[in-house]
Amino acid sequence: MGKKIRVVVVDDSALVRSLLSEIINRQPDMECVATANDPLIARELIREHDPDVITLDVEMPRMDGIDFLGRLMRLRPTPVVMISTLTERGAEVTMKALELGAVDFVAKPRIGVANGLSDLSQQIVDKIRVAAVARVRRLSQQAPSTSGTARSGGVEAPTALLGRLSTEKIVFIGASTGGTEAIKEILVHMPPDSPAIVITQHMPAGFTTSFAARLNSLCQIRVKEAANGERLLPGHAYVAPGGTQFHVGRSGANYIAVVDDGVPVNRHKPSVEVLFKSGAAFVGRNALAIMLTGMGADGAVAMREMKDAGSYNFVQDEASCVVFGMPREAIAHGAADEVLPLQAIAPALVARLRSGADRVLHRI
Repeated sequence: MGKKIRVVVVDDSALVRSLLSEIINRQPDMECVATANDPLIARELIREHDPDVITLDVEMPRMDGIDFLGRLMRLRPTPVVMISTLTERGAEVTMKALELGAVDFVAKPRIGVANGLSDLSQQIVDKIRVAAVARVRRLSQQAPSTSGTARSGGVEAPTALLGRLSTEKIVFIGASTGGTEAIKEILVHMPPDSPAIVITQHMPAGFTTSFAARLNSLCQIRVKEAANGERLLPGHAYVAPGGTQFHVGRSGANYIAVVDDGVPVNRHKPSVEVLFKSGAAFVGRNALAIMLTGMGADGAVAMREMKDAGSYNFVQDEASCVVFGMPREAIAHGAADEVLPLQAIAPALVARLRSGADRVLHRI
């Protein structure tokens, strides 16, 4: 046995602290080294025990979890998994936690907490294991804000249009752990006449609506949850609704969104594999694909199928990933045309699209 993952549990509920401690201590590879019922106590325990992972509630006395998370990521960056009722009914709070640097989240049930957390025990320990190997970065002294928008000047975004583009182009994006901020980094740099962009981010039902709305407030393109049967339009990005499968289909000359209650694939629903397979089947050489940070291998096989069908593929490099699992697997399957740092992907994508636009203009 190697070194155990050391966890500090921060929650104002004695019952939740006890349950989480029990779940963690049952695992052979982790231990709960301390618990705290508020952030001020937690601050001292974190200094004392130097944990590998912190589980953090949102609503607590003396300082709420979001304020504490922001201070933690500025002063002592540590992998955090948010575990709170608020993350279920207040998805905007979850988005803020991920923006501040939380690795992932688990929504504890509103009622039947004991049974509910027991049912979620495998998910909890899986996410702690992922967090333990995640790369976390120090938050700047000025916390990020979603109050500004690309349309009102709050986020720098390109002004130059791509020019005349074939509406046949579709951009595919797949991501998991760490993906919400990585997807934002791509989309805020896309000009308003971008081809349609389709996105699968591993996320449960109830959270993708808030995720899409947050992106829409920051981007020049329009971002929304995908709706079954709608036409995929340039200048729009479509997010797979949590708890469904999302893929691209054809209706006559048009690409359409297909959203259904399909079975989990690679244990995921939505699954990147499902979306990317549709890219190989229906879009072929008119597709461009991007694999971003995430644990596991979801989408790697299908991304290779997209490449074999003529897609041009970008994969995020290890140094800029929160978790390098999905990009590593895509590279191992020979699916990558370019492996780039996150900040370089959008410029490379835009440059490739612009060169494609030039070729269209030259043919006319």
